[in-house]
Amino acid sequence: MSDLICPMCEMNEVMTFADHYECATCGHEWPIAEAADEGGRVVKDAYGNVLADGDIVAMIKDLKLQGTSQVLKVGTKSKPIRLVDGDHEIACKMDGLSIGLKACFVKKVMN
Repeated sequence: MSDLICPMCEMNEVMTFADHYECATCGHEWPIAEAADEGGRVVKDAYGNVLADGDIVAMIKDLKLQGTSQVLKVGTKSKPIRLVDGDHEIACKMDGLSIGLKACFVKKVMN
């Protein structure tokens, strides 16, 4: 295992082989040369679309907000998002609340 991050599932359980890397979590394989080309962190939504600051996302499943009795319903759209470091990749406002979300629970809204 190494400190690399899988480009598909963004987990850090990556095995190194002579000519490629392999994710132990999802099984994705990619060549070592391709990994060296990647500059920054890439955040993808649940469907593999690359997210950027200013994008608008929508929920793909109901999520109960911890510490409250509120639920974010499927289809709830955000205000423009901001990508942040940490466990929750997205900081945004939904239903008047400032929240942090994992990218796997949202889809990018195409304009």
